[in-house]
Amino acid sequence: MKRTISTDNAPEAVGAYSQATTDGSTLYTAGQIPLTPDGDLHADADIATQTELALDNVMAILAAEDLAAEHILKTTVFLADIDDFGAMNETYETYFAAAPPARSAVETGALPKGVGVEIEAVATYPEA
Repeated sequence: MKRTISTDNAPEAVGAYSQATTDGSTLYTAGQIPLTPDGDLHADADIATQTELALDNVMAILAAEDLAAEHILKTTVFLADIDDFGAMNETYETYFAAAPPARSAVETGALPKGVGVEIEAVATYPEA
C-alpha cells in the first residue's frame, strides 16, 4: 500500500506531490533542488554547492525512514547545463564513497526556480 513521506528537514512539497512515497519495500523521492528546509533558494550558488544542498535534501528524506545513502539503488540528476557535469560529479561522489547507486544524468535546459541541478532517488528498505 502506498504511503507518503514528509519531513521538516527537507523543503516542503509545494504542489501536487509528496517529498517521497513508498510501498514499504521501495522509496521514491521527488526531485530535490538547492532549496533549504527554511525556504532559502540557492539558485545562484555554484553547481557544487547546489548539488550538496540537493543531496542533503535527499538524505534528509531518507533519514526520515531510517535510510541512508547505501540504501539508494538509483539516482537521476537533472542539469540545466551538461557542462556542469564535472563539478556536480565531484560533489556527488563524496556522498557515495562505496558501491554508488546506478545513475542517469541528463541536461534539461531549464529546471524549477532557475536552479542548476535537481536530483531524485530510488531507495530500498534493508528488510524488504
